[in-house]
Amino acid sequence: MRLRAASAWGAAQLFASALLGLFLLLPVVALFAGSSWDDFSSGLRNPLLLPALRLSLLTTGSSLALVVGLGSLVAWRVARNPGRASRWMEAITQLPAVIPPAVAGVGLLLAFGRRGLFGGWLDRHGIALAFTTPAVILAEAFVSAPFFVQAAIAAFRRLDENLLVVARTLGASPFRTFARVGLPLAAPGLAAGAAMSWARAVGEFGATLFFAGNMTGRTQTMPLAIYTAMESDLHAAQALSLVMVLLAFALLFILRRLAPGGALPGTELPGA
Repeated sequence: MRLRAASAWGAAQLFASALLGLFLLLPVVALFAGSSWDDFSSGLRNPLLLPALRLSLLTTGSSLALVVGLGSLVAWRVARNPGRASRWMEAITQLPAVIPPAVAGVGLLLAFGRRGLFGGWLDRHGIALAFTTPAVILAEAFVSAPFFVQAAIAAFRRLDENLLVVARTLGASPFRTFARVGLPLAAPGLAAGAAMSWARAVGEFGATLFFAGNMTGRTQTMPLAIYTAMESDLHAAQALSLVMVLLAFALLFILRRLAPGGALPGTELPGA
């Protein structure tokens, strides 16, 4: 009886694995199977591709620098100073992960738009953010920050406390301990978190559309270019999608090299 139950349990796992694996792979396979080389090369010549790709690389690189620069300091503070304030800070950094992207875009517009909470002050000083390239950077940073910060917190919490204590007893300042001991030891986790954050920024659509708009060469990133191409040229949309899939495969390879056999960074539950 027990052997039969174990066999049924194993069969259920295999069936679930096959079903979910097929469901996840089928759309990706369809992108490749439904496109000939001529269709793909024709799509690559679409005038939307290069401006969107160039803008995506620029804005995601900028947003990643912003997230890593600020997020590393926040993550170190949260990881090394446990307490109520740190728990609240960690919860705040995770908030964008549970807010729908369209809602995030509306919130950013109401905060930094011309008549927004902070946008009015910016407007009086001649600074306009909404529907500009900096708006794209802010939208991408907003939605991608939780992925890096959570991975950085986890990486800093795994550090050997004795090494940090030794550094301080040898006369290292708090900043020097962070820069010369904490960062190098946590580097693999930080790099993997940065990769996940960049991937989220590359795929950002809703917040960018609502806060920055969809203007070619100015605010139209790759996802928005795909959306625009879908309205008139399915082959172009497919080619642009394949470019993003290839980027995703490259990123997945990097992540598996950074964290072989482990969970992808940013997938850990808070407190796990």
